[in-house]
Amino acid sequence: MRYRKTITALFTLAFTAGAALPAQAEQLPKTQLSVVGTWSNLSQYKNFEQPFWTKEIPEKSNGAVTAKIKGLNEIGLKGGEIGRLMRQGVIQFGSTPLGYLASDDPRNEVIDLAGLSPDIATARKVSEAYRPILEKLYNEKYDAKLLGIWPYSSQVLYCKSPISGLNDIEGKKVRTGTRTLTDFVGALGGTGVTLTFAEVVQALQTGVVDCAITGTLSGYSAKWYEVSDYIYTLPVGWSQVVHSVSNKAWNKLDPKVQVFLEREIANLEDRIWIAAEEETTDGIACNTGSGDCPYGEPASMKRVEVSDADRETLHSLVENVVVKQWAERCGPECSADFNETVGAITGIRVQ
Repeated sequence: MRYRKTITALFTLAFTAGAALPAQAEQLPKTQLSVVGTWSNLSQYKNFEQPFWTKEIPEKSNGAVTAKIKGLNEIGLKGGEIGRLMRQGVIQFGSTPLGYLASDDPRNEVIDLAGLSPDIATARKVSEAYRPILEKLYNEKYDAKLLGIWPYSSQVLYCKSPISGLNDIEGKKVRTGTRTLTDFVGALGGTGVTLTFAEVVQALQTGVVDCAITGTLSGYSAKWYEVSDYIYTLPVGWSQVVHSVSNKAWNKLDPKVQVFLEREIANLEDRIWIAAEEETTDGIACNTGSGDCPYGEPASMKRVEVSDADRETLHSLVENVVVKQWAERCGPECSADFNETVGAITGIRVQ
């Protein structure tokens, strides 16, 4: 694998569950961890991932458990390699948006199918309902243990040219990032263009794409407002991130460390879900200057309000196009699992 040497060089620290400290039940053995986080320039990494691993974990373990973390962009990854590198034992702990793993297996798309969850509460219910299936998938496909699922801020449209609603997607080239968003854009008469997050600014600058989809706060943090003028705030996804650990690495840990990490990661997961709703609002304010921006100077993008007609159109597209096309890729067993889990939450079923 072409990334193996790069990652091995950057993560030279052996993953160890060292000898236990003097026998006290509450003490943890000295343990050093290596972690690949999401994009280091975005708020999720800065506000949650990095401080969690470099400050909270050492403090809460009285210095016994320490970690080094690098964002996937800092080590030259695009995100879709995480599962495969984890299976090879190159990556120990790692995070990536599930949609980036869709080419490995369509089940990675399910909880963030375009338009499936119109609000953050539904997104979490969907994620929890489908979690057991993802846990089994990760164990079997990536030889990894799923530890957490959490979202970015609401995924919305950024456009260079005027847009008043979903009908204006027709004829436009739109950066989608995932297969399911490509299906969604195609159903509206647009052309989905799959680009990594890092490629989008240049693509908007040069006209490779007319619009692009990402989180409200993610787009602000990456200064998409410098290359686009309109933001349409209809939620088309939440770009849920999956956080896992290689089974090889996990099985080397002392059981007390495993319990400690599972508890703390569950707490981190809860905090990020809570923050995602606030970050959605903050992102809109920061991009448009329509309110306080706690992350820097506000931009002056034009906010396009969401119509009831577009909400109905989105629901129809999810039911009649997005879910059906996903089911064709994934097959009857996937469809049955979807109906029993996600379908029970959303009322959308594969026929």
